[in-house]
Amino acid sequence: MQIEPHRGYDIIGDVHGCADALERLLHLLGYRRQGGVWQHPQRMAVFLGDIIDRGPHIRHSLDIVRSMVERGHAHSVMGNHEYYALAWHTAAPSSSRQLFVRDHTSRHAGLWQATAEAFADHPQEWQDYLDWFAALPLFIDGGRFRVVHACWDRQLVAGVQQQFGGGQVDRAFVQASADPDSFAHQVFNRLLRGINLPLPGGLSVTGQDGLLRTSFRARFWEEEQAPQTYAELAFQPDPIPADAAATRLPRDLYRQLVQHEARDPLLFVGHYWRDGEPALIRPNLACLDYSAVNGGRLVAYRLGDEARLLPENFVWVEACP
Repeated sequence: MQIEPHRGYDIIGDVHGCADALERLLHLLGYRRQGGVWQHPQRMAVFLGDIIDRGPHIRHSLDIVRSMVERGHAHSVMGNHEYYALAWHTAAPSSSRQLFVRDHTSRHAGLWQATAEAFADHPQEWQDYLDWFAALPLFIDGGRFRVVHACWDRQLVAGVQQQFGGGQVDRAFVQASADPDSFAHQVFNRLLRGINLPLPGGLSVTGQDGLLRTSFRARFWEEEQAPQTYAELAFQPDPIPADAAATRLPRDLYRQLVQHEARDPLLFVGHYWRDGEPALIRPNLACLDYSAVNGGRLVAYRLGDEARLLPENFVWVEACP
């Protein structure tokens, strides 16, 4: 991604089919619809992925974002839900025990049911969007700022850059991710899903999306005071079960997880279903997913030339009911 000095960037969190909220947010940010495309005379939008699934207006959301990207008014990275869609439709290698990269289980089907229904009468349009998803980069390194859906793992990013010359991969890489021991699987799992750790003692928790999980989403960035317990390490809206919350972390586990330090460039992520009023995590780190599709807010950060993030640069609208 080439940074254009005369532009500012509006980084926008997970849309998840909330097209109405997206249009209201774009309007609030100063974008106007011209020639069927939302655009700004000086600024450019950057989407953090997860445009699809769960929400009421998935096709319209995709049309807004794709038209902006293709007409040069936005960039977008891939979210884990765009990857899931690709993986659902990609045949696994013949050596695999499964037929598709993403197993066709009832649980996986339920996650993309809203998207499947939205495109039930538009199969060719859906195939076109799958091709578009496949062309989305997994990350964007803009020099002074970076964007990735869930976690900037420096080693995995470097490996992708070495193999592909940037953040955009190919369909063969998607297919290779069927092997849980492969580099491709590590890349998609870490960059698009973050660091997920097992709950201690075989515990499980039911998330706000109704799914039962035996793992939790963990902080991946450097803290001034290193987390000491599982509750302090967690980064998700669902609380850690009481039996595990105060459990001490295994020695040195936290230092193995740190993927973003205080000296690193500005970093923007989505994915983590935050709630409340948008706030910085650190002066060089912001999460912009505030549960828009779950009655929360669709959030943007208005990036200028600042070297450290400013709390007043968050902009948001109330999103889907």
